[in-house]
Parts: sequence; structure tokens; C-alpha cells
Amino acid sequence: KPREVSLVDTSSGTKESKYHNRKADYYDPKTGETITFDSEKERDYYLLLKDRERRGEIRYLNRQFEIEIQPAFTDKKGTKIRAIKYKADFYFYDKILKSWRVIDVKGFKTEVYKLKKKLLAYRNIIIEEV
Repeated sequence: KPREVSLVDTSSGTKESKYHNRKADYYDPKTGETITFDSEKERDYYLLLKDRERRGEIRYLNRQFEIEIQPAFTDKKGTKIRAIKYKADFYFYDKILKSWRVIDVKGFKTEVYKLKKKLLAYRNIIIEEV
């Protein structure tokens, strides 16, 4: 029998995540900023990348980097169609590999994610999953 999951934790009144991940915060003492991540795994990978950036192995580290797959347009009937976009968890230049990298910290692959990954691969943008 499939496990039933309540979307509301009745003890605290907060919603449970759709994919059972827990938001995770990181306080950056240098900037005084608190960054909230979608999961503990994503936060931990960010800290690994920040360490690589500190050592000079990577540059231009970006979080939640948006890539347009298809621009917005107006069809023949005049209906406006929104752009299709993909938001990468991390995007940076790897000095060791001498290439730009797109990283997604994945716990669960949705059908929409799989489709966007294929569309980007067609454009020679490869999403690496960790």
C-alpha cells in the first residue's frame, strides 16, 4: 500500500515540501546575508563550490541562474505565449575543465525537468546532476 503523506504538519501548521526536502539556511559571515536553499543537499553543494571558488578552481559562481529555452511570442491568433525557462541551481566557469558548467542538485526528476534537460541538450547546454 502506498504511504500516505499529509501536506500539513498539524503540530506546527506548516506545509510539508512536495518532494520531502527541507529548506536549509546558510549564514555568510562575510556578507552578513542568510541564504535559503531548497534542500540541505543544495546548501552543502554550494559550500563545496564556495570552497572551490576560494581556492581559485572556479569563477563566476551563480545561484538560481535562469536560462531561456524558448522566448516569449505571440501566436497567429494574437495570444501571448510566455517564454519557457529553466532555472539552474548553479552556473559557473570551471578553470580546471576550462568550461562553463550547469549544475542541478536533484532529489527527484519530474517529467518537466526531463523535457527541459533534453531541450537544453539539443542546444548543447548539458545539465550535470549531483
